[in-house]
Amino acid sequence: MQTPSGTSPKAGILISMACFVIVVTGIQAASSVLVPFLLAVFIAVAVSPPMFWMESKKVPTGVAVLVIVLVVLMLFLLLINIVTGAVEAFTKSIPLYQQRMEALVSSVVPLLQSAHIDITSEALLNVLNPGRMMAFLGALLTRLGGVFTNTFFIVLTVIFILMEASGFSVKLQAALGNGNASHKGFHRITEGIRHYLAIKSATSFATGSLVYVGLMVFGVDFPAIWGLIAFIFNFVPNIGSIIAAVPAILLAMVQLGPVTALMVACLYLIINVTIGNLIEPRVMGSGVGLSALVVFLSLAFWGWVMGPVGMILSVPLTMALKITLEAREETRWIAILLGPEKEARSLLKETAE
Repeated sequence: MQTPSGTSPKAGILISMACFVIVVTGIQAASSVLVPFLLAVFIAVAVSPPMFWMESKKVPTGVAVLVIVLVVLMLFLLLINIVTGAVEAFTKSIPLYQQRMEALVSSVVPLLQSAHIDITSEALLNVLNPGRMMAFLGALLTRLGGVFTNTFFIVLTVIFILMEASGFSVKLQAALGNGNASHKGFHRITEGIRHYLAIKSATSFATGSLVYVGLMVFGVDFPAIWGLIAFIFNFVPNIGSIIAAVPAILLAMVQLGPVTALMVACLYLIINVTIGNLIEPRVMGSGVGLSALVVFLSLAFWGWVMGPVGMILSVPLTMALKITLEAREETRWIAILLGPEKEARSLLKETAE
């Protein structure tokens, strides 16, 4: 059986897979340029509501864009300063924490052996290695800092996007027609991303602030760094909060002992359960429109393709892809598979009626 294009269905699937591999390879090759650009696009989408509000109050577009860009630039410079200081502090403190961990392990191993647990100091140090953990986190922060050092390119792109934002909807309507599915899909993408980023930014800021205050009360070193890491990694779905908590708990154990480390672990657990499982789902409303498995797989995929920033932007990118697939009849089935079970059941109910 041949398709209208003259190719068999199996050949069409193979061609589609080959095109997918080529596109992903191209994205990886161009990630150094694409990542700052995507970051600028999502920043522009997130900060556009205040600009539209100022325009509705008769503020000139140029002035509104200038105000927004100055605020974004100040936040960028603050973030770069904290990230740079964090990497330097980690580098200087790693040998000291390594010595403390070795002393702690030396005191714990005899207790474990007396309880008939056959383990050596070397094996335990391989598991609880602050040097390896701090080096990994430092490398991750360095990669994030490397993205934010493209401040000029990112800010310039944000300026041009915001300058075009107010008239882009009119251009899209003129090009595609007011009732065109592509125009409606674009509107859904921007509104969905804006809604997600606004709520996620607020909950991430609350998470980082509570972590900072809690660790400062406990006396853990570098509370501002751990608060920043909690803020950034809260954007990473599923595993971000765990990644942010582990080094802080390990540092608390090395610096202040197991009791304080347990208290820090409870602090992270209470904050993440309260904000991530109770507050955020209520505020988010209907959610991101993706199944839990798809969210996790998108995290791994975009992280592999574009690094740490890809992990942070994995949900918005997959949301945009799902809405785009929904707009075409031949790809709508893929969008249904990406969505949650509740959405599929609702669709089946509508079809039956």
